[in-house]
Amino acid sequence: MEIADTYTTIITPGEGLYKEKGSKFISIATAVQDEQDFKEQMIGIKKRFYDARHHCYAYRLGLEEGVFRSSDDGEPSGSAGKPILNQIYSYEMYHTIVVVVRYFGGTKLGVSGLVNAYKTAAREALDNAKTEVRFLTDLLQISCDYSHVDQLMRFVREEELKVVHQKFEMNCALQVEVKKSLTKNILEKLGFWHEIEVNKL
Repeated sequence: MEIADTYTTIITPGEGLYKEKGSKFISIATAVQDEQDFKEQMIGIKKRFYDARHHCYAYRLGLEEGVFRSSDDGEPSGSAGKPILNQIYSYEMYHTIVVVVRYFGGTKLGVSGLVNAYKTAAREALDNAKTEVRFLTDLLQISCDYSHVDQLMRFVREEELKVVHQKFEMNCALQVEVKKSLTKNILEKLGFWHEIEVNKL
């Protein structure tokens, strides 16, 4: 079974605006690291749009966490949070939050009208955000005595591993980042070397 080790997330936030029958739907799409980060961002957004009637949102964390949430914030059930979340899924985004704030214009839109408004506003923000593909990685610590350092560094270069920390003394240690899909293969290759010790951190 192939391991998924890439995901798309936001590096520069995007905003959008949708208007319908006097109501304004302002959307913000940005990166979110974890649930604490989400709570802090929501505090800031509610302060910025303190006079809005609704602050609806959806967010999705990482591939491994599998965590997602959405909120209608007083709108009819399923008319706001779910359409926003569906846009995050449609764009295949992770570690992403989209908030849509609504300023009520005096005319009710009905559930179908709200679904369209929140969906469109969310899409606008995601379209205007700058994204990038990132890799999920494992961290390996490789230890050996100094006489095997050249051989080890040659291996690191050939496998294009990213060195995040190194210490060269009598006993040497390297910490390298490996794409999750390649970890098993790298561990197997290193397993043939009896002169080195490998630990997954």
